[in-house]
Amino acid sequence: MAGKIAEKIREMGDLLKISHTVFALPFALSSMLIAAGGLPSLRVLILILLAMLTARNAGMSFNRFLDAEIDRKNPRTASRQIPRRVFSRPFVLLFSLVNAGLLVLIARQLNPLCFQWSGTALALLYFYSFTKRFTNWSHLVLGLTLGSSPVAAWMAVRSSFAPEPFVLGTAVVFWVAGFDIIYATQDYEFDRKEGLRSAVVRFGIPRALWIARAFHLLTIVLFIVFGRMLRMGFGFDLSLMLIASLLAYEHSLVRAKDLSRVDAAFFNVNGFISLLFLAGVVLSV
Repeated sequence: MAGKIAEKIREMGDLLKISHTVFALPFALSSMLIAAGGLPSLRVLILILLAMLTARNAGMSFNRFLDAEIDRKNPRTASRQIPRRVFSRPFVLLFSLVNAGLLVLIARQLNPLCFQWSGTALALLYFYSFTKRFTNWSHLVLGLTLGSSPVAAWMAVRSSFAPEPFVLGTAVVFWVAGFDIIYATQDYEFDRKEGLRSAVVRFGIPRALWIARAFHLLTIVLFIVFGRMLRMGFGFDLSLMLIASLLAYEHSLVRAKDLSRVDAAFFNVNGFISLLFLAGVVLSV
């Protein structure tokens, strides 16, 4: 019995791609640290972490629910949990809705402004899953969902808006959109056959990769603007130099005629980038 429960937990973790939390969480924590001028109260820290967890659970599980038939047809995703019938579609939808409800409750515990905007955050999370059916720019919508995390963390600490988290959030939008375009090259033939939309399908792999490069160049520019707005120190500047080097390395891994290292570019490099950014903020704050 214990073995079966452990296996179900492992499968749920894989369905939710818990490891991908490394993309958004460091930016939310960076925004939180800057807004608080260090660590906030333990209560606020825990609520922010729970909000990030439930938001991710709600969005990812809904995406898996909605894309179950697409995943079943795609050889790359046919081994996911719903196509293999590890979890049923109704169960995954219920899991998403429960986490959405928990997110609203957590936002209410944080402050009135977070509660007021929690519905908008959920709408954005759910909206993303539909976008590849009607727009070539689902990558930017995905970026917007992750890019909202620094703004939300700032709101959680200060119960107000400010320009700085929006600049950071915009940088995250283009960073995520860039690496999502790279990731989408794997499904170019399948998406085109199924009538799904993406920048890769619209422009072809070579031009889409150039768009990703442009997005990542814009990311670095916005990171620099963010650092100058807050007069961050040398530690932050050093982290940006390392991030720029990693982005260049990421693009050297992926060529239009050689996509064999997309996974390494997608997860390994970008995971380091987000952690480096957090490290630069910690050194400066």
